[in-house]
Amino acid sequence: MMQSLTPDVEVRLSVGQCVRTLTTSKEKEEVTKTLHTLTSYLDDGPQSTITSAQRAEFSRAHYTRTLQFLISNINADWLHLLTVAQCTELWDGLFLRGPPDQTLLVLMDGISSMSSPSAGLDRLVSILERFLQSGRLTVLLWSRCQGNGPSDSPQLRETLLGRLVALPDLTANQLHHHNKTLFFPQQYYPLLARDMLTVLERTCQALRDGKDCSLTFVAQTLGKACVQGHSGLVFGVLAPRLSSCTRSDMVWQRVCWKLLENVPERWLESVLTGLVQAVNGPDALSRIMGNLVLKNKKAQFVITHKLLLLQYKYETRVLSIILGYLAKDRERRPLLIQVLRSLCQAWANPSAVRHTPLEQQLYVSRALLLCVGLLSDAELQALRSELLQCMLGGMQSHLDSSVVRVRRMGMVVGECLSSRMDVNGAKLKFEYEQDEETKELLSLMTPLSDDETELLDDRLDLPQEVKGQTVPSQAVPSQAASVAQKSGADPDSELDSDDELTPYDMSADQEMSQAAPPRYLRDCLEAFLSSEDPVRVDLSLRAIEGLVRKNTSTAREVSVELSKVLLHMEDRYNTVGFLSLRQAAMVALTVTDSVPVTEYLTTEFYSMNYSLRQRLDILEVLTMSAQELSQPITDKGGPSKAIQQVTTDTPLYPGDDPIHWRQVVERRIQSKTKRLSKGVTRPPAKPTPNRYAPVAGHFFFPLLRNYDRPQVTFDLLGGDHLVLGRLIHTLGLLMHLAVNAPVATQMGRALLDFVWAVRYHVDQTVRRGVLFAVCSVFLSMPSQSLLVELSDQLFETRAWLADVAEGDPDADCRNLAMQSLVLLEKSLKTELNPAALGLQS
Repeated sequence: MMQSLTPDVEVRLSVGQCVRTLTTSKEKEEVTKTLHTLTSYLDDGPQSTITSAQRAEFSRAHYTRTLQFLISNINADWLHLLTVAQCTELWDGLFLRGPPDQTLLVLMDGISSMSSPSAGLDRLVSILERFLQSGRLTVLLWSRCQGNGPSDSPQLRETLLGRLVALPDLTANQLHHHNKTLFFPQQYYPLLARDMLTVLERTCQALRDGKDCSLTFVAQTLGKACVQGHSGLVFGVLAPRLSSCTRSDMVWQRVCWKLLENVPERWLESVLTGLVQAVNGPDALSRIMGNLVLKNKKAQFVITHKLLLLQYKYETRVLSIILGYLAKDRERRPLLIQVLRSLCQAWANPSAVRHTPLEQQLYVSRALLLCVGLLSDAELQALRSELLQCMLGGMQSHLDSSVVRVRRMGMVVGECLSSRMDVNGAKLKFEYEQDEETKELLSLMTPLSDDETELLDDRLDLPQEVKGQTVPSQAVPSQAASVAQKSGADPDSELDSDDELTPYDMSADQEMSQAAPPRYLRDCLEAFLSSEDPVRVDLSLRAIEGLVRKNTSTAREVSVELSKVLLHMEDRYNTVGFLSLRQAAMVALTVTDSVPVTEYLTTEFYSMNYSLRQRLDILEVLTMSAQELSQPITDKGGPSKAIQQVTTDTPLYPGDDPIHWRQVVERRIQSKTKRLSKGVTRPPAKPTPNRYAPVAGHFFFPLLRNYDRPQVTFDLLGGDHLVLGRLIHTLGLLMHLAVNAPVATQMGRALLDFVWAVRYHVDQTVRRGVLFAVCSVFLSMPSQSLLVELSDQLFETRAWLADVAEGDPDADCRNLAMQSLVLLEKSLKTELNPAALGLQS
């Protein structure tokens, strides 16, 4: 009767009988025999009594249900009748010898649905660990390459991909702190990559034997792993092996090309991004990718546009690999020219210079120089006019910026382009300060060849003792000679008795001057106005600050006249420290006779026929004077320490000045340090009046007038961005120094009204100044006044600060916006909920 049954009916009846037996039986022999029967459907040895048709039917229709039945009865009594060896061979063997895709799905579903912690969960986790260690993932991937899997179900394929790639996340969500080390991403994804390499190697062998294979599922696995953020772990294993195998094997190259071609388009960007960061050079990338950029539009967009123009987080090495890949093949070189045109347009675009982050501008500059370095002479000749236009327009856009790094970047790139094009034999040359950034840009014009790179890599891999042997032999005699000189080996040296004489220390000697320094302020004024003697002018300039501070009554008589002379004074005799001496003198005059001098300086700031340097000098003098006036009087007879530390380069915003942050850090340390002592260790500080508070309005409010009236030589809201940024920063400092002053509330309201009109300025220096001014307002105004006087502006200001903190292209602007938001929230919390704040403290 059984012989007449079809295989599917026979298998269905046999499996049903086994399930009923396991459900009802309590005999160990019967349970063991039943598990042997189920296991026999997975054996394909020569002694097996099960036909291939029956095994295929069991795998197709009954294997998943059998595993689900076993998991649902994982705590049944009959399972405890088996020994440990029998459980490993029969129960675990059913999971480890069947179709791996079904096993993985059932195991992952069982682990996700099992309560944690439990013995059943531990058993499933142990089986899953053995599943991974025994190479079942390789079997799974290889079965899909051969087309043995159920490829007719897209839903099943997506489910299997999700479980396969997200296994570390799924197990971590269920196991928490009891997760296995093998399931960690650092262990699992390299294991998955090694299994993929094994499958690719089998594919190469199958192609050599004339058999067809499909890499679709492997490519989908690679794409999904990369898009979930694990491209670094995967390609850390894949890239070195693929680079080595494709070096001399065309079959491996074809397999790699086909693998990348089969990656779904929605995941291709993540795959390419991980690949270009993992390979060791453009040659390796060319062998692995082939001409994918010519066949796939998405790949072309990623390689030629997104990685070069839209993202800027990658190292210079990645840029070199991408551009070198485009230059390696004759068919891809037109894309290199296309990339060059796009880079030229981005680098020379004035709007891009103003609105893109500085890091992105540096990234584009690197890519442009690397691209120009890869051009042949013929291509360079054909693109000469475009490069010349890029160079001239880009330098103009960069040199117009108020940011020093942007201007320096324009100078360096302009020099490099000029030297590469060799226009009429003339090369541009600028004067700028050399730093690591400029040295890197200059080095990009002479990139290392592939042979040199390999030699360098080999050199870096040498043992330490071998590296020490590469010192040039010419250096040895010179070193020996220097040692001999130090040790006194010369026999003639004893005959020279002068060597025993110790020379005088003349490091502190000063040059004696025949002229005496002036003793009166009017003598200094007369020397500045009429003298042509460089020595007399120099002595007067060095003496004037001390005379002003010692003779305050006389200084008040000539304060305005002296300030006018000093403001217009030029360095005609190349005096050492001229700018700092002149500035210190003007600060001393402003501190001594504050109201008349500040009235003069603030009036002259908006007057005609002044240079930008003079207007900046006025702002620096006002800032330093306000700082000195706000400090306690320490030494009445001489200049204050703040004035002694004045330099000619004043920062554009407080983040550039090391004095400011050191003082802030020191204050925080002092306020948070607990000292365990008894009694008074030092006398309390003597209270002194704040000299700045009564005159703060004279410093502040005159600077807010006439800012919107352009002059012939001065347009504050037009092209003079540097002065506008410095003005706003100065106003912010004046506001900050006026904390607790009666006029602070009026100053804060006026300052917010002023900066509100330029909060979206195109220049980042101006935006930084605006945000610093807003911080100063929140720091200096009392919380009650902030809420009462500015209640109609606070919510709009808060929304604007949130937008800046999230979307401003400049990192410093984002940081300042975050600080302003924190200060605003703290002030509002202090005023609106003082009781809760007191409890918290």
